Amino acid sequence: MEDPPIEPRTLAGVLDDLTRRGFAEHFRVVDGWLRALDTGGMFRANQVFVPEYHRFEGVSDPDDMSILWAIETRTGLRGTLVDAFGVYADPLVAAFVHDVAVAR
Repeated sequence: MEDPPIEPRTLAGVLDDLTRRGFAEHFRVVDGWLRALDTGGMFRANQVFVPEYHRFEGVSDPDDMSILWAIETRTGLRGTLVDAFGVYADPLVAAFVHDVAVAR
């Protein structure tokens, strides 16, 4: 019996999986803070933890590179932050994430 084909991991697929696992909030970096777009909460880097992250590379276009951060806050709020990866990355996101505890 032949193995089923392996489907490529996509940003949308991993985002759906994280949402099912409780990472439902959407975050954005604003003025050095992590803002919860749905609930309005604001967090500093020392108030959040990244238990996992996923990098995606465009199959046909290097401009399609992105990174998806799964984020947990000290208050228990869990969600995601998406950014471009490489030359199109947002420097404000990179500066914020630099100071966040990330699981290795």
